[in-house]
Amino acid sequence: MAAVSTPAFWDDLYARGGDGWDLRGTSTPLVDFMETTPPPPGRVAVPGCGRGHDARYLASRGYEVTGFDFSTAAIREARALAEGDSVALTYVQRDIFSLAHDHAHAFDGVWVYTCYCAIDPARRADYVDILAAIIKLGGCLLACVYPIRRGGGGPPFPVARAEFRHLLGRGFRIEGAAAPPRSAVRRQGQEWIVYARRTGRPA
Repeated sequence: MAAVSTPAFWDDLYARGGDGWDLRGTSTPLVDFMETTPPPPGRVAVPGCGRGHDARYLASRGYEVTGFDFSTAAIREARALAEGDSVALTYVQRDIFSLAHDHAHAFDGVWVYTCYCAIDPARRADYVDILAAIIKLGGCLLACVYPIRRGGGGPPFPVARAEFRHLLGRGFRIEGAAAPPRSAVRRQGQEWIVYARRTGRPA
C-alpha cells in the first residue's frame, strides 16, 4: 500500500491516462444535495480534489473553497480549469495528513468523495481524525463514500458502511445517510452519501 501514499504514484496515473476516477465534471450526488439542502455559506475544504470539478462547483455556489491534493499534476490542471472557467478558489499541493498542523478548525465544512477510497485503508482512522481536526465545532462533513463493496484491490479500495459509521464516531454525529438519488452510470449502487456534524468529542 506504500505506493498510494506517494505523490509520484498519482502523478504517474495522470501522466498515462490512468485517472478513471475523474468524471470530467461535477459529481451528481453533490449537485443533488446542494440543490435540496445546501449548508450555509462559509469556508469549505475539498481534500483529494483532483482536477477540482467539485471544488469549482462549490466555489460557484458562493463558498470560499480550498482544494488539496497530493498530486502536482492534479493541482496544475485544477488551477488551469479554474482559470478557464473564471472561478475564484484556492488550490494547494499538499499531503492531507499534515493539514492539522496549520489548518486546525479552519473550515466550516468539508466535501469528501473519492479520497477516502484512494488512501491506504490502514490510514482511514487517521484520515477521519484529520477531517475532524480541520472542521470547526458544529461544522459539517458531507461525504459520498465509494465503492460500497467487498473484496478486490485498489485504488479504489472497497468501503463498508459499518466501517465508515464507526470511524465517524471519532468526532462526528451522523445526521443523515442514504444512497444518493443519482450516480454516474458505472457507480450505480456503489455509493452512499453521509451528512455529519462535528461534535465536541475528541477526534
